[in-house]
Order: sequence, then C-alpha cells, then structure tokens
Amino acid sequence: MHDERRRIEERVERVHNQRIRPAIYSATVPLEVEAWQAPGEPVSFEEAAAARYQPFAMDTPWGPPWGTTWFRMRGRVPAEWAGRRVEAVIDLGFVGDWPGNQAEALVHLPDGRPLKAVNPLNQYVPIGNPVSGGEEIDYLVEAASNPDILADNFSRTTRLGDVLTAGDKPLYTFQRADIAVLDEEVWHLDLDIQVLRELMVHLGEHEPRRHEIMHALDRAMDALDLDDISGSAAAVREVLAPALARPAHASAHTVSGVGHAHIDSAWLWPIRETKRKTSRTFSNVTSLADEYDDFIFACSQAQQYEWVRDNYPHVWARIQESVKKGQWAPVGGMWVEADGNLPGGEAIARQLIHGKRFFIEHFGVETKGVWLPDSFGYTAAYPQLAKLAGNEWFLTQKISWNQTNKFPHHTFWWEGIDGTRIFTHFPPVDTYNARFSGEEMDRAVRNYSEKGGGTRSLAPFGWGDGGGGPTREIMERARRLADLEGSPKVVVEHPDDFFAKAREEYPDAPVWVGELYLELHRATYTSQARTKQGNRRSEHRLREAELWATTAALHAPGYVYPYEKLDRLWKTVLLHQFHDILPGSSIAWVHREAEAEYARVAEELEALTAEAVAALGAGGTRVFNTSPFDRAEVVRTSEGAPAYVEVPASGSAPLTDAQPAQSVKVAGRVLDNGLVRVEVAQDGTLSSVFDLRANREVLADKGNLLRLHTDLPNYWDAWDIDKHYKNRYTDLLDADAVAVVEEDPLRGAIRVTRSFGKGSQVTQTITLRAGSPRIDFETEIDWHEAEKILKAGFPVDIRAPHSSAEIQFGHIQRPTHTNTSWEAARFEVSGHRWVHIAEPGYGVAVINDSTYGHDVSRTVREDGGTTTRVSLSLVRAPRIPDPEADQGRHRFTYSLLPGASIEDAVAEGYSLNLPLRVADAAGAPEPVVSVDGDGVTVEAVKLADDRSGDVVVRLYESGGGRATGVLRTGFPLAGAQVTDLLERPLQDADVTGDGGVAVALRPFQVLTLRLRRAEGS
Repeated sequence: MHDERRRIEERVERVHNQRIRPAIYSATVPLEVEAWQAPGEPVSFEEAAAARYQPFAMDTPWGPPWGTTWFRMRGRVPAEWAGRRVEAVIDLGFVGDWPGNQAEALVHLPDGRPLKAVNPLNQYVPIGNPVSGGEEIDYLVEAASNPDILADNFSRTTRLGDVLTAGDKPLYTFQRADIAVLDEEVWHLDLDIQVLRELMVHLGEHEPRRHEIMHALDRAMDALDLDDISGSAAAVREVLAPALARPAHASAHTVSGVGHAHIDSAWLWPIRETKRKTSRTFSNVTSLADEYDDFIFACSQAQQYEWVRDNYPHVWARIQESVKKGQWAPVGGMWVEADGNLPGGEAIARQLIHGKRFFIEHFGVETKGVWLPDSFGYTAAYPQLAKLAGNEWFLTQKISWNQTNKFPHHTFWWEGIDGTRIFTHFPPVDTYNARFSGEEMDRAVRNYSEKGGGTRSLAPFGWGDGGGGPTREIMERARRLADLEGSPKVVVEHPDDFFAKAREEYPDAPVWVGELYLELHRATYTSQARTKQGNRRSEHRLREAELWATTAALHAPGYVYPYEKLDRLWKTVLLHQFHDILPGSSIAWVHREAEAEYARVAEELEALTAEAVAALGAGGTRVFNTSPFDRAEVVRTSEGAPAYVEVPASGSAPLTDAQPAQSVKVAGRVLDNGLVRVEVAQDGTLSSVFDLRANREVLADKGNLLRLHTDLPNYWDAWDIDKHYKNRYTDLLDADAVAVVEEDPLRGAIRVTRSFGKGSQVTQTITLRAGSPRIDFETEIDWHEAEKILKAGFPVDIRAPHSSAEIQFGHIQRPTHTNTSWEAARFEVSGHRWVHIAEPGYGVAVINDSTYGHDVSRTVREDGGTTTRVSLSLVRAPRIPDPEADQGRHRFTYSLLPGASIEDAVAEGYSLNLPLRVADAAGAPEPVVSVDGDGVTVEAVKLADDRSGDVVVRLYESGGGRATGVLRTGFPLAGAQVTDLLERPLQDADVTGDGGVAVALRPFQVLTLRLRRAEGS
C-alpha cells in the first residue's frame, strides 16, 4: 500500500477547520445591542438595570482596563426555527482561548437571575432545545474588560496590573451577538473528527489502529458534500461510527475525569474580580450539569463559595441543588488553596478547620481530601495536619513542573515529619486544566509511573487559571473516550471514588518521605516582602489576641470572648495565604490591597489584645509573654527606657528593677555582654563574633555581609530565581557611617548605613542585650533596584552536614552538600522563623521575623576547616507581573544566635516574633496553661469554637524527639479530651491525680486538647 498519510492528514485538517466547523451554526440573526459603561467599580444588577443605555454596533471598541460595560441584548427567535436547537452566541472580541485573563461576561435574565457566562471557548447561551419559534430574548450582560497581563509572554513589563496605572484606552472590539441555530449533527461530526484525528496522530506510526482511523477519516471526507455540510453530516458520521465503536483493550489505562475550574482567588486580577469570576464559572457549571446527567464537578476553596452565597444567591441555590444531586463535589476542605510552604502551622490548621466546617455546615458534606493542584511545593507537615482534619487523600499536580528532576511517582504514600502517611496522587496528565485531547490522553498513559502496580489516574478537566470550567465539548470528548481502542478509558467520577479504587488496587504503593519540593518558583519565598511580613505579623498577632482573650474570658468578669471578630480576622488572613498572593506572584493591585488589609488586621488585633489585657485590671505595669517559653530579656518600657524582666511562658509578670548577671559593655565598635563579644568592622560587617561561653570564634569570614545579586530568571520573573543568580554579585562593603547609637548596661547598639545601586539605602542597627547571646539586626531598606536580589550572609566556622529549617510544627533537615541532582536543585529553600546549623557539640541559628527564603552552602578552607554559609534572601526586584514589586521601604529584623541548640532556636524564634507586651495592668492571673517537660510546645490557646466555654490547646513536639510532660491549667479542670483539628473528640485525655493532663508525644506530633472547666470557674 502506498504511504498516503500526509495527503489524508492534511485533507482532514483543512476540511475540518475550514468547512465543518464554520457550519456548526446553520442560521443566525443579530441581536439588537445597547451599552452602558459603569463608572468605576462594578455595580449591582439593580443599578445596571436602571441605567440609560445607548445603541451599540458590532466591531466597536469597548472596555477600558478593569472596566465594566453592561450590554442590553434583545431579539426574537424566527418562527421558522421552530423545532430547532437555538442559542445566543456572543463574542466580546476574545483574544486567544484563555478565559481567565481577558474579557468575560455574565448573562442575566431581566429579573436579575444569572443565566450563564460567556468565555472564549464557551460563547453560547441556551435559548431552547427545541424552540417553539417567536421567543423573546432580553438579556442584560455584565462584561468585564480585564486586561491580558501576560500578553507579551514575559518579554516586557506592563502598567495594566493596577487600575491606578492602567489608563482608559478600550481593550476589546465587540465581534458578535447573534441568535443562532445549532446544527447538532454537524456539531457532533466536528467532535467525532476531533477525537479520532487527535487519537490517530498520537498513535505510533507502526500501530494498525492509526492507519485504520486514517482511512476511515479519508472515507468520511469522500462522503461529505462540501456544498451541503449539514445535509451530508449524518452520512459522514455513519462512516466514522465503526471507528468510534471499537472498544478499548482490556488492559487499557483508566483515566478518572472530574470537572474542574481552577479559579485563582487573586492573581492577574484583584480579589474583587475573583468574586465575579466565581459567579460566571459556577453559572456555567450548573448549566452544564442540567445538560449532562453524568457530569461531576469538583470545587475547592470555601471562601469562593462564601462569596457566591453572599453576592449571587441564585447561583448559590443552583450549587446547593447540584450538590444534592451528586453532580457537584466540594473538595479540598480548605478556606482557599493556600501556598504550600509559607503559612504557619496554626494557619494551615485553620485553613482546614474553616474549610471543612463550611462544607459540613452548608452542604452536609465532609470532604475527604486535600485538593492543592497548583501550589509551589508542599511542607512535610501536611500529611499529619491533613489526617488530623479527617482527610484520607492528597492531590497535587504542580511537582510535574520540576526544572531538574522528574518526580518518580504518581500514586504513592506521602510520609510527613512525624511519620503520618497519606495516600497521594499526582495526575500524570500533567495539567489540572485537561480537555481530553489526544495529546493529553497519550501523555497520561506514557507518563504514568506506577505501571504494573496501578491502572488508573485522575484528570481534572475544564478551563482554569482564572475559571471558565468544563464545557459541553469536553464532556462529549469524555463520552467518546469512555471505551475507545487506542485510548485510555475515560470515566467521569467523584474524586473520592477514584482515590478509593486507586488505594484498593495499590495499597502497597511506594512511600515518599519529607517535603514535596518544587524545583521551580523558588523566588516565591521572597517576592513582595511586605505581603509576607504582613502574613507573619498577622499570624502572631492572632495568636496573641486569642491567648489574652482566653485569659480575660477566664479571669475577667463581664469580658466577652470576641468569637465573631477573631473568626473574621482569621478568614481575612487565610484568604491572603492564597498561592498567588502570599508567594508574591500577583499584579500590583493585589499586593497594594493586601498590604492595606494587613494594616487593618494589625490595627484591629492590637485593639482586641489591648482590650483583653485591660480587662484584667489596671493600676500597675505588667509585662505579658505570649511565647510558650519562659523569658528573661530586656524590654522597653512605655517611656522608652530599657528594663530587664523575667516572665513565665504564656503568662505575665510585674515590671521590676531586676538586673541580669552581667551588663553590656561598649568599647569602640565592640559590644560585649559576657556571653558573646561582637566586633563591627569599619565597613559595617561583623569582623568577629566570639562565643565567650564556648571560647570559640563563630565566624569564618565577614559576617552579616550584604550581597546584591543580578536576578533575571529565564521565565516567570516574580516566581523564579535561577541558579545563575549566584554568578554575578556585588558585596556591599562601603558603609556611609558606622556609629554607636546606644550604650546602656542593658543594651548596646551600633548603627550602619549604606547607600548603593540606584539610590537604595540600608540602615541596620546591630543590637546586643544583657543576658542574651542573640545579636539582632534591625533593618530598614529603602529599595529602588530592578532585577536584583539582596542577601545577608553569615559564613560560620562549623562543619555542618545538614541544615535544619523550621517548618510548620517542626523542622526539616536538608543536606549542605550537592552529591545528587536532587540536592543541587535545592539551591534556594524555604523556612520559617529560624535556620540552624551544627557540628557535634556546637550550633548556630539564624532567626528572622518575616523572611522565608534562604540558602545554605559549605566550602572547605585552605586551613582544612569548613565554612558553612547561611544566607537570608531579604528583598527582590522582579518586574513582571508587578513592575514596582518591593520598591520602597521595608523594616524587619533578623538575628544571629551563637551556641544554639535546636531548642534554643525554637525558643528564640518565638521570642523574636512575639515581642513582650508592656501594659497598664494590675491583675496577675495564672497562665491559662503551662507545661512541665521539655519539648512539649504550646502553639495555640483559645476558647472552643462551639462556644461551650471549653478551652482548646494545640501542642506539638518541637525538637524532633520524644517528649513527655504534664499540662497544667490556670483554672479548675473538670475533664479533658484529645480531639481532631475540628475540636471533635477522639478519646479521653490522661488526667493526673493532681488535675494536670499527662502528655506523651512522638517526634513532631501535633496534639489538640479540649479542656472542660469545672462549673463556676
């Protein structure tokens, strides 16, 4: 047989694209269109309905950046169309096929009910199937003219990312608003050809099935009348029917499809636009559910449901009905799809608590899995927290983006830092926006790592990264691929069903231990530093407010615990932990609003904490310690003078004239407190840090060396830092001034000021306090660089085989060498409040109050000693998608802690992030809880969410070993229970004879206790 593949394939492609697709709509009549440009921010339907509209013609430019234009569309279905399937077809002037980053619209009926959205590949609005003829059409269409932020493919910056700088030039040209007859036979023929053609080109050239399909398509083209596509479509489909009827092989892989519409809660659009995106996408989804009984849609992010509930009650009612019918599957059980590395441990717990409770309360559904397809790596604390919230499985896809190493599994058990395992799946289709294309189905099978152990994988399908969701065309593809030779079998089902089947067939799946590190997007640990600082400060302020509100509720008559305010503030912080807000990868508008929100949160939490402390009584000065560790340190009084205080963990103490054993001495550029001696060089770096207790020099070279690197990644500016950044840098060694600014027996400080680059300036106050070896670097930066990253390095004279970095409820160890490509790929990593390096007998910690990114490396010196260098990433200057990212002023503190154990790092990490509070208070209540025993660390103290008055305490083992202790209460205890994260009882706790609670924890175990107060207490 002659090889005619090229002729046939080119023939099919041309006829399909140029003749069949244009014939899908067989007749059209235009709608009459009028327009009204809403001023400023979006308006309600009622306001839009009452507005005065002007005639509007097709091919007219419309839509300034971030604007809203309402279109009134009217028409009548021709009487001669009776019995046909008729739709409205609307093209706003769409660019490309991505529905999430351009014009979008929501179609309303005259009474205000949202009907359906229109997007680039979902432009229709159903009118009738069939119509009677003569139906009146009257729509109000809310069209958003959102700019295409990434139109230049990262080649240049844009000011379109903020309404304040975007201008008012119209972005789009309206193309079409018609009433049209859908020729169903041609539409189905189009889909038949799509599925067969894509399957054909992804089969091997040696496969008989490929040639069978090719010749079937050739015969189909012969049967097609190019002058009468509609009239011959049925006959053409009959020619193709045998090729579509051939069943899949018995051993064919099974792809479990679940509808999905990944809606970033903010990214290339502000939060206000996401609220509208949810209504558009969810209208599309519920409309599709009415068309396809076998359709199932999985949707996460309780926050987005709440927006719809509050703003679009008609859409909310449709969602509730779809859930009852089993077509809508709430998943994920989190408030938002949060970043997987940066939120604190308690914050991740609250993400799960608030998310799962929302779905239970509003749908009667308890979600079973964590659904995080698009976060930028995942903390090793997740398995335990997920299981403690009642989850059974974990799903993500993002690790397929690895820059260097291919992750070896798709279905596996993921083991966290405490030993908890959770059944985990990475869809081998390598996308969470699948369309069941031939390429995707081929990749899913070819890529699947568990061949021989498992036979199935999951594919989230639908348009995402901004919404849109599944379309009827995707559902039709799924039906054709349900049992088709040469393709995996496709079944649309609930993700819980997929995970149950996958686990049943592969219970002994391989185990992955530790973090799921994404070898990409490493700069998300640093970009938009003020957003990250806002998150860190908010998390600790929430802890403080809850502790002292609980203390006041127990000890201050008449004080009312602020349940509603704390709930609202937590949800605000959780929203901003979304995986494109907290990582710093959103447009300027998003981060401008985030900074303002964090300021409001700080102000309100400060007021709540002050109110709680004041309720304990006035008439004296007391110092309040929110940390779970006893503290003896120097504070500033309300008059600004330093004072030395000793305060119990989670308690308070009066401000006294106590003095430490040794005072601080300042001599020239040397600070000495009897524990450490710090020498500041003329260039402002540390020339020596001598640990007087251990009689050893800590530094191997200049300490606190600020290094300015060129930072232009290959792609994804705000997201990525590529390894070549290390090759070009400038050490900032020219100090403008080095001067002693504080000389007191309790505090000594030297200030260093530097100017550099394009008008940037760094001012650092290096402070040593009496009684503590911790050296603080209070830093102010006025930053005006572009495509740079500033790091602070500490070359330490320690041979450390690994570094330890705090993560949620524990820490993780990472090698300092690069023996393998996996280790080399971790050239920038995340951590929370501290990084620790050590050799046997001696360690050093670097602590911070708002920094997440860092790197640790080591070299061997000529003298044979080893230098282990810890460098904190302080601030970056990416220009896409926000050209002003990180510009301006920053204030933060990091610290060097010589002679530190892990336990010291944990305690000082809390101390730096939870400053002692000096307040006018006379009451001296006992701490709500205290712990006898090392390693048992209190993370949260609050009243139970059910308002029973019970006290809830979250503990964890913080050192990485076993820990035992007794939890004691500052109130009469009537009983105690171990609960899950949602405060539901699991078992009775072990109450001791003297009224304490015995605690025994494995390494990094998290334990939630519910403590019942005795009556009258």
